[in-house]
Amino acid sequence: MENFAEFGKAELKGWSEPQTAKAYGEGFASAAEQCVADIVETSLVTNGSVALDVCCGQGIVAKGLATAGAEVIGLDFSPAMLEIARREVPMVDFVEGDATTLPFADNSFDAVTMGFGILHIPNAEAAIKEAKRVLKPGGRFVYSVWESPETSAAFRIVFGAIERFGSKDVSLPPGPPLHAFANPEYAYPILIAAGFTEPHMRSSSSVWEVSDPATPFDYFHDGTVRGALLLRSQPAENASAIRAAIAKAVQVEFGSVAPWRVPIPAAIVSATA
Repeated sequence: MENFAEFGKAELKGWSEPQTAKAYGEGFASAAEQCVADIVETSLVTNGSVALDVCCGQGIVAKGLATAGAEVIGLDFSPAMLEIARREVPMVDFVEGDATTLPFADNSFDAVTMGFGILHIPNAEAAIKEAKRVLKPGGRFVYSVWESPETSAAFRIVFGAIERFGSKDVSLPPGPPLHAFANPEYAYPILIAAGFTEPHMRSSSSVWEVSDPATPFDYFHDGTVRGALLLRSQPAENASAIRAAIAKAVQVEFGSVAPWRVPIPAAIVSATA
C-alpha cells in the first residue's frame, strides 16, 4: 500500500479547523444531507439496533440512524466536527477516534455507516477491516462516496476549471483516489478481502441549489480539505479565473436564471458481515 502520511496529516489539520468544519456544514453538506435517507435505509437499522457512524462529521447520518430507532455512537477524528455534532444531535453519543483503530470490541454493532468519510482516510482498507471486526455476524456496512466527474456535474465543472485555469505550481500531497470507492471494480474486491459478502452499490441523487453560479467554487474553497488545498494556494489571478469559469459553466449547463441546481450524485455502497 502506498504511503499517504502527508495526505493524512493534511486531512486531520484541515478538518480540525473550526472554520472549515462550519463552512462544510453550512454549504457543501447540503448535498450530503440529501443522501442520509438512502444510507439509513440501506443500513437496515430498526428499533433497538445498535449502530456506529464512523467519520460522523457534524452528525447528519448519526441523527438519521437515531431517528430510525437505533442506539447510535458517532466517531470522528475532528474535534471541530464533533463540537458541531454534539450541539446539533444531542441524542447521540459522540467520541473522538481513528477509523482505522476503532475503540470498540469485536461483534458490537448491527450496522456501521460511513457517510462520505472513506475518501478522507489514508488507509481505507484498514478502516473497512475495522468495520468488519466490530460488526456482528450478518451486520451491515454502508458507506457513501461522491460519484466521479463522468456522472457528477459538480465535480466535473469544478475540477475541469481547476485543470484549465489553475497554476501548475499548485499540487496536492499524494493521496488515495478521490472517487475510486464509487467504482464496483475497485471497491468490491476490497470489501470481499475484508470478509464482507454481498457487496451492492446504488446511486443517490443530490443537488446543490444555489443563487450564485460561482457557489460551487466557494463550497470547495471554504468547506473541504482537498479542494481547499488546491484553491487556497492559487495565485489571485488563477483563483479568479477558476471561479469565473465555474460560474460560466453552471450558467451554460443549467440556465441563466437563479436558482441553479447542480447535480452532485453519490454512490451508496453496502455489504454484509
